Amino acid sequence: MTDAERFTSIYDAHHRQVYGYAVTRAGREHADDVVADTFLVAWRRVREIPATPLPWLLGVARNVARERFRDEVRQGAIAAELRTWIREAEDDVAEHVTDRAAVLHALGRLSEDDRELLTLTAWHGLSARDAARVVGCSTATFFVRLHRARKRLQEAMTATPRTDRKPRTALTEEYS
Repeated sequence: MTDAERFTSIYDAHHRQVYGYAVTRAGREHADDVVADTFLVAWRRVREIPATPLPWLLGVARNVARERFRDEVRQGAIAAELRTWIREAEDDVAEHVTDRAAVLHALGRLSEDDRELLTLTAWHGLSARDAARVVGCSTATFFVRLHRARKRLQEAMTATPRTDRKPRTALTEEYS
């Protein structure tokens, strides 16, 4: 297989996942640039890409995002994206959408690093081992960080006001 064929195969297989990761890291307005730069690096280093390319590609995307969009710009884009998701979720009337809004509110309260740990496994479907490679730590360290991020998410979830639910009066009356 030539370098061009290998690159094309990798691009076709992982473009959507890299794009999804870029959206969560840099926001929709910058995601195309992050993806383009990620695959530019991949093209230049096509012979160095490991047999399982997704963690490597996400690691490159992570570095590209950190280089291009430092704290204020990147945080602003992510916050705007989360606000958009929350507004969309709040417009729906279904119960699961309300839960989605609460999770997105809670995610918005977390640090960028906590959001990344949670979304790598939950949204991007990476194993702990692969996610650890993306963030540049050991699997054991990743599990500790993920556990702490989950605890902070749970704390943020309980701090999120849920005005859409009615109190359970039947249970309250039964135990009063």
